[in-house]
Amino acid sequence: MTVARTWMSIFAVMAVVSVRAADDLPQRLNFDRYKGMLDHSPFAVASAVVAPASTPNFAKDLYVANAAKSPDGDMVTIASSGDKEFKKYLTTKNPVDGYAIANIQWSDKVGETKVTISKDGQFATLTFNQAVITQPLPNKPAPGVIPPQPPPPQPGFQKPGQNPGVVAPTPHVRGTIQRNPQPPPQPPPPAAEQ
Repeated sequence: MTVARTWMSIFAVMAVVSVRAADDLPQRLNFDRYKGMLDHSPFAVASAVVAPASTPNFAKDLYVANAAKSPDGDMVTIASSGDKEFKKYLTTKNPVDGYAIANIQWSDKVGETKVTISKDGQFATLTFNQAVITQPLPNKPAPGVIPPQPPPPQPGFQKPGQNPGVVAPTPHVRGTIQRNPQPPPQPPPPAAEQ
């Protein structure tokens, strides 16, 4: 009977220890506590926000090519950077092919004038194309203009440096000067004859 009591006490102690040890273990945490860190992680790959599909913009490639004030009304030339053949000459009086001038903001600075145009109820503000304004002018003359020719040489007069019969002399070149010249070696004195 003492053996049975011993075994019973051992099992009782083990049961108490195991129940108590089970209470000491931390409970598993809910994964939702990491949601904020996942949403705003500095290590996450940035994904682009997809913009909603928009209607095509009628003035996407358009720019102001010319703007002028006139007593008859203001005039604006619009051109397209995508289609080189597209040019519309608009006036403030009447629309052309559905394009109309809504407003012109004049500026004294070159290329700063802004033109608001409309087409089919849509409005767009156009400016000058800065790439066209800043590019250098070509060196070729305008069509129909003859470039000036140099005057023909007069007989009997030669320009200096153009005489083909005379060979130009070579320029004088000075030799190298040594920094610390060594004196020339002295010949030994003549030996006395015996």
